[in-house]
Amino acid sequence: MTEQRRTVRDGYDTLAEEYLDRRNDDPEWVLSELTDRLEPGDSVLDAGCGQGVPVTNTLTVDFDTVGLDFSRSQLRLARTNVSGARFVQGDMTALPFEDDSFDAICAFYSLIHIPTDEHEQVISEFARVLRPGNYLLATVGDDAWEGSNPDWLGTDVEMQWSFPSIEETFETLNRVGFEVVEQFVVDDELGSDHPFVLAQYDPD
Repeated sequence: MTEQRRTVRDGYDTLAEEYLDRRNDDPEWVLSELTDRLEPGDSVLDAGCGQGVPVTNTLTVDFDTVGLDFSRSQLRLARTNVSGARFVQGDMTALPFEDDSFDAICAFYSLIHIPTDEHEQVISEFARVLRPGNYLLATVGDDAWEGSNPDWLGTDVEMQWSFPSIEETFETLNRVGFEVVEQFVVDDELGSDHPFVLAQYDPD
């Protein structure tokens, strides 16, 4: 595990309760970009599920949902906050699932914490576990940036981010076999706006 990813994991372990208090907005309109394309009972992976609120618990209403995170503290909260989902500790660079396991994947505010030079590996893992013809909804970066905040959320805890430009992300998605269907910007209650992309996996 890289130093950056260890910092992110340790930060979310420490901030689990604080982050739960801060990120609790209803994501229904964002998720609908994905879920409107699914059938009830479809399998969905919430990659970087955090404390399970508000994304995982929304998905469980209609879908067979698995939440994945590498923070033990976040997963502990998720198991308390959400019933009806299965939670797995794991790394997005090496997803602990069989090929073609899911009908959809969402990655809210998680890919942007992965070191930029590992983004293609993560997207390739998404493609591996996603059934062809189905969709990925992910938060990405706009302009390329890497950096940290040593006092994130006013807690004296460091957090780090890393992402390429959105044009580079589109190139990576296309190279792996995804076609970008939609892109839009979501107002982030934690103080920064990030673009989301919806992409369909079509390896042919």
